[in-house]
Amino acid sequence: MTTRICLVRHGETAWNLERRLQGHTDVPLNATGRAQAEATALSLAGHRFDALYTSDLQRARQTADAAARQLGLVPIMLEQLRERHFGNFQGLTYEQARARHPEAYRLFEQRDPDYDFGDGESLTTFAARIRKTVTDLAVRHPDSRLLLVAHGGVLDTVHRMVRDLPLQPPRDFLIPNAALNWIDYAAGAWRIVSWAEQAHLDQARDELPNA
Repeated sequence: MTTRICLVRHGETAWNLERRLQGHTDVPLNATGRAQAEATALSLAGHRFDALYTSDLQRARQTADAAARQLGLVPIMLEQLRERHFGNFQGLTYEQARARHPEAYRLFEQRDPDYDFGDGESLTTFAARIRKTVTDLAVRHPDSRLLLVAHGGVLDTVHRMVRDLPLQPPRDFLIPNAALNWIDYAAGAWRIVSWAEQAHLDQARDELPNA
């Protein structure tokens, strides 16, 4: 009774190019992102999925819609799959956030688990939301194949959950736009099958500011 999940980070947006923190801001895909979404959809056309879930933010929805057309599925939107809420950092580039809020940026950069931007989400709260949502979906769909379209922070959290890694250390894995990331859930245990598959993409950006 294994549930296999394919996780996809949304395609590229203009704010990705500008290294601008998106969070809950509803930014659409740019032309490259739309092309990536179509390429990802084509790469998934040979796979069977029982359900398609997506963040309700339009950059994820647009990516999911391309896959839905290929797979003949209706996307199910979940607010719980949204990116982390970055509070007053949303809309700023990483450089602007560092310059305007140096102490806050230090906490953010150090991945302080309790820092919440004053009016956003702490890493601890965000991770709890994502872990619960993804685990609930796996339990709800035993012995099934699921496609989840979400965000860089979501995939970061899921990867750490599967490998049982702490939240604070810098990550040692890639999260490119529109790549394929496969995990399995069986008997209460997770494992990574394959991560950051991007042979179907000409190029894809990681979500880290220096990538």
